[in-house]
Amino acid sequence: MIALSALLVLVLGFAVQHFWSGRTQPVKAPEMVRAAVPHGEQAAERNSLPGTPAGAGRTGASAAPEIVVDVSGKVRDPGIHRLPAGSRVEDALRAAGGVRPGTKTDALNRARFLIDGEQLVVGGPTPAGAPPAAAPGTAATGPPTPVSLNTATLDQLDALPGVGPVLARHIVDHRTRNGGFRSVDELRDVNGIGDRRFADLRNLVRP
Repeated sequence: MIALSALLVLVLGFAVQHFWSGRTQPVKAPEMVRAAVPHGEQAAERNSLPGTPAGAGRTGASAAPEIVVDVSGKVRDPGIHRLPAGSRVEDALRAAGGVRPGTKTDALNRARFLIDGEQLVVGGPTPAGAPPAAAPGTAATGPPTPVSLNTATLDQLDALPGVGPVLARHIVDHRTRNGGFRSVDELRDVNGIGDRRFADLRNLVRP
């Protein structure tokens, strides 16, 4: 009986051990490992975080190009103004504080692009001896508008009195070579324009 009891205890011990080792155990999920981010992307990510100053991590960024124009005449703040490249006449008027009340701006093309070094005269008097309305650059029912030496096409210059295709090409070449006209007087430097022709053109053109 003693031997049988010992055998039963031994069998029961093996059964308990087998049951205990086969029980269900909780499994811990593996930790997530973040993929390595390239150095350039890390810098971009830092720049996108709130509170990061704009431009941090960017070096050697070039400033936007700008032009310098001289706005004179009947504006609130005449003088030299710096504007972004590609600005128009309307932008220059706004930079100069706006046009003074009562000033006529019919002769101004507010949508025209500006060029570096240009002088913009607002509300100036109508040039003396200006040609009739049929002249180049003139509206059919309004006062004559001078042709811009810096933006006019070959056809527009060719249409001026005393200017043919050859002289129009000389004006464009001079404009390209010298970076534009800063004043009407520089028209004297163009090959083929003498004193008499300059006198005929001075009131029909502007820089």
